[in-house]
Amino acid sequence: MYSRRDFGRIALAFFPLATAMAKIHSKIHGVQIGVQSYSFRDRPLEGAIAAMKEIGLGECELYQGHVEPKLRGEELRKWRLTVPLAEFRQVRKQFDAAGIKLLAYNLSFNDGFNDEEIDRGFQMARALGVKIITASSTLTCVKRVAPLAARYRIQVAMHGHDNTKDPNQFATPESFAAALEMSPYFAVNLDIGHFYAAGYDPVAYLEEHHSRISVLHIKDRQKDHGPAVPFGEGSTPVKQVLEVLKRKKYRIPANIEYEYKGQDSVAEVKKCFQYCKDALA
Repeated sequence: MYSRRDFGRIALAFFPLATAMAKIHSKIHGVQIGVQSYSFRDRPLEGAIAAMKEIGLGECELYQGHVEPKLRGEELRKWRLTVPLAEFRQVRKQFDAAGIKLLAYNLSFNDGFNDEEIDRGFQMARALGVKIITASSTLTCVKRVAPLAARYRIQVAMHGHDNTKDPNQFATPESFAAALEMSPYFAVNLDIGHFYAAGYDPVAYLEEHHSRISVLHIKDRQKDHGPAVPFGEGSTPVKQVLEVLKRKKYRIPANIEYEYKGQDSVAEVKKCFQYCKDALA
């Protein structure tokens, strides 16, 4: 009769090494710190995953530019509609093998997407094994997204920027509220830097709407539509946001998004991660 220890040895012998890979943990005092892979837009997917491993970031929001080819218009649409979904399952395996949790797929539906293309985006997310799509979208587009989010039971979190002049863009609390009314599967991907640069308080918004925020983007910007800057050099209340997550135990992932001009993405994201650690100490 096999002992529990013997059974464990047998199981490891029959499963691929990737399934036994130790998971990377980047939760700091209860706050999950992850990364938007856009932070590593200067390198391909394999390089981005290697960077996350080197830095010690255990959770990722996958930027569509790390999956899609550099095509435009109808060529890109054709790729989206015909690419084998097995390619997305293979991407998931790469993250699993690295010990990194794939949290969400960042696919920004826009008014140029046709209905079939939007549907295909949900199939891609399902093939990646994620339950969240983050999207820089528009209010007119997400009206078409809502029934598909319900059909696939995948949450779509609206990512905002700081364009407060266009009412069709996500930037203001009112624009987020309009989307949240459309579907229980809609949520907010609050980019605290953009939200602050647009003239709003991300701390107050987080405390009031935390139940409908599924992902945070952590970056530092100057007020009044100012530029992105290294963490701690702007006026975005980055530390205060992280402290609220810690103190109130909100289970909302805080994803670093390196967007300012630096020398090397790995070196800069390391600095961002250290800033988060220090803020949560």
